[in-house]
Amino acid sequence: MTSKLTYEFKRKLEELEKMKGRGTELITLYIPPDKNIADVANQLRSELSQAANIKSKQTRTSVMAGLEAILQRLKYYKKPPEHGMVILSGNIDLGGGKQKQITEIIEPPEPVPLYKYHCDSSFYLEPLKDMLKEKKVYGLIVIDRREAAIGLLRGKRIEVLNYASSMVPGKHRQGGQSSVRFERLREIAIHEFYKKVGDKATEALLPHLENLVGVLIGGPSPTKEEFYEGEYLHHELQKRIIGLFDVSYTDESGLYELVEKAQDKLQELDLIREKKLISRFLHEIAKDGLVAYGEEEVRKYLEIGAVDILLLSEDLRYDRVKYKCPVCGKEEIVTLRQGMEKIPKCEEDGVTMEEVEREDVVLELTELAESMGARVEFISTESEEGAMLMNAFGGIGAILRFKPENN
Repeated sequence: MTSKLTYEFKRKLEELEKMKGRGTELITLYIPPDKNIADVANQLRSELSQAANIKSKQTRTSVMAGLEAILQRLKYYKKPPEHGMVILSGNIDLGGGKQKQITEIIEPPEPVPLYKYHCDSSFYLEPLKDMLKEKKVYGLIVIDRREAAIGLLRGKRIEVLNYASSMVPGKHRQGGQSSVRFERLREIAIHEFYKKVGDKATEALLPHLENLVGVLIGGPSPTKEEFYEGEYLHHELQKRIIGLFDVSYTDESGLYELVEKAQDKLQELDLIREKKLISRFLHEIAKDGLVAYGEEEVRKYLEIGAVDILLLSEDLRYDRVKYKCPVCGKEEIVTLRQGMEKIPKCEEDGVTMEEVEREDVVLELTELAESMGARVEFISTESEEGAMLMNAFGGIGAILRFKPENN
């Protein structure tokens, strides 16, 4: 599941993606961990001298200022950090004729894969966004003698990759054929179908071999056993088979059934962990048990140390904002969807209150939970259960250790 660090990294990329420049004046610099800092500085000085020739005065001034800011930052580094770094600099267009110069350094969770200097009206973030993609995958094959479906389990998503239908005749022979001949023809057709499915599965799954953790095969008996024992898959896929499972369907719905049946094999997979957590959460709700949901209620239980597991939706985007009256000093705290503004007035003095503090609700609740010894689980909205947490319960839930009697 997503960690706090991953969530912060994802949030940072979302913020950077919204930033735009007026021209090609936003600089993105990718520095891999093995790159020599002195070589980078030399190239930037060369870019600085070339930037003096940019025709647009605004773009020229902005690019040169951005390059100088990056060169200043590089002076503090003898070598790149463990995973390298990405430096972003330039004038951000705030609208209404206003601009803001920023320079930020990101140390990503994975090694920077390339050295790249890039100027555009937006920051170049694709290599960083790729780091958020789920790398580990499982191959899925469901098969009977009529049809087969091939898919991929990536994180919480099941992707259908291929489908095959067979020409295998039914068990009852047509008139005029001997039973021996009919059975032989039927066995040949079955073998050819298995071979066809093996080829389609190999074609679909082999390109994912580097990140392929295992292959799951589902279907009725004896079909799945025949397919497995016949070794119809490429040998690299065959040796990654981690289980055979009885499933009723062999179309797309069979792929979902296969994942359900394979729960014991996929104990640590995010999808299964999320299903179990949300099932436990819903079970507690049904019996009015050790559970809470909604920001206000969950926060109350967190503050008294009653939360065992804090459940937060990955798609939750709220800020907790503190306002203060400049006259009487009265404070008001509100929760707002990120990007929204609310300027309250003081009831005592009737003057507009001033914003004095703003914090990401997810990070704030996470820190509160950790300080109280609660476990934090980030839940994706890509699964049905995760979407339910977000849509039905506001994206914030908790499984409790206890409920105070006077609550």
